[in-house]
Amino acid sequence: MTAPLRNHDIAELKRLDLAHHLPAQADHKVIAEQGGSRIITRAEGVYIHDGEGHRILDGMAGLWCVNVGYGRTELAQAAYDQMLELPYYNTFFKTASPPPIQLAAKIAQKMGGHLSHVFYNSSGSEANDTVFRLVRHYWKLKGEPQRTVFISRWNAYHGSTVAGVSLGGMKHMHKQGDLPIAGVEHVMQPYLFGDGFGEDPAAFRDRAVQAIEDKILEVGPENVAAFIGEPVQGAGGVIIPPDGYWPAVEALCRKYGILLVCDEVICGFGRLGAWFGHQHYGIKPDLIAMAKGLSSGYLPISAVGVADHIVAELREKGGDFIHGFTYSGHPTAAAVALKNIEIMEREGLVERTATETGPYLAQALASLNDHPLVGETRSLGLIGAVEIVREKGTNHRFLDKEGEAGPIVRDLCIKNGLMVRAIRDSIVCCPPLIITKAEIDELVGIIRKSLDEAEPVLRALKPKEEG
Repeated sequence: MTAPLRNHDIAELKRLDLAHHLPAQADHKVIAEQGGSRIITRAEGVYIHDGEGHRILDGMAGLWCVNVGYGRTELAQAAYDQMLELPYYNTFFKTASPPPIQLAAKIAQKMGGHLSHVFYNSSGSEANDTVFRLVRHYWKLKGEPQRTVFISRWNAYHGSTVAGVSLGGMKHMHKQGDLPIAGVEHVMQPYLFGDGFGEDPAAFRDRAVQAIEDKILEVGPENVAAFIGEPVQGAGGVIIPPDGYWPAVEALCRKYGILLVCDEVICGFGRLGAWFGHQHYGIKPDLIAMAKGLSSGYLPISAVGVADHIVAELREKGGDFIHGFTYSGHPTAAAVALKNIEIMEREGLVERTATETGPYLAQALASLNDHPLVGETRSLGLIGAVEIVREKGTNHRFLDKEGEAGPIVRDLCIKNGLMVRAIRDSIVCCPPLIITKAEIDELVGIIRKSLDEAEPVLRALKPKEEG
């Protein structure tokens, strides 16, 4: 890191935070009671630093996004150079600028095959809004305007906009805003540990796929526009589907003439050891949403990858697709994304994740399986989860209200120098792709230490009643 360190007045920042700032996805009562947010002041490599002087290994890569790590001078320089030349222009007036055009070509190269075009947005939520509108527009152009229904999965996450929350399957989010909107149906998630514990994985896979087909038949295949899913459900708790799940889902979509949408906002750009998650699973979606790792979070940018047959319909039928954002194709964000991909290519981060650090993380997490609180560890590439249970060999939780054990372990992890996330009673991690084996050892060591410290606290809690 070459920038000089600034001497922040942390007490004043906390005061201003409470006086004027509403953090995202927060219990604002809790933030107020603790005297304001934790102030993150700088970062380098895989570590962040807060205003109290703590150095914390960022096991979440920011918010599933800082794939190339912190402190990349090249990305700052790319933004600086582009801002001097053309900081901003829109794509509304039959115009475009060089960086988004060049980036579109690079993304198309990485997607390969039939996914040859991109539509730009600023966030993953906006990308999924674009998917929602583009899919419905496509079916109208095709002369099948009744095809409006999206099928998604319970516990899926597709963003925080009205359409994104509706496409997602998180019931606690649906409760805020009287969602989902009409035209979105949900089916079971492929969460073997939680929803099929002890079941044969192949039988569970078949049951999860059958649930999709049952929903298609219930709604009427002629009314279904698309199935949408994350290759691995990230914010749902790192839900890795059983072998064969995704090819079977793709076959269902082809059987009924339904579009297949992969939400690659987390899984894209190397997270699973391939440039995109759908490539890991060997399937060919019709649209993909991407964001986060596209620029490693250095600037806000997202995109939707669109298959040739959809673009052909747009061009043949014509008429405005009346959709877009002020920052669609933002030249500075695109320039940074281009440089980010260049860094990933030059350093072989995708290949390294597949052959070196991903397998090492799996091995390191598996070493926790002897811990009395661990029911399961799972990972794919550089994304993983540790399930917390009351009894080994079961998926029994500690409390009547599932999800109160996870935050206890999470808070201890953060206190011990590791930023992770608690999703229900799972501790999930998603470190930068630059992480070393030694840093993975540090990450897993802190999780073990935190589990040890949490065990007496958790054992003192009232057990969850069975039956």
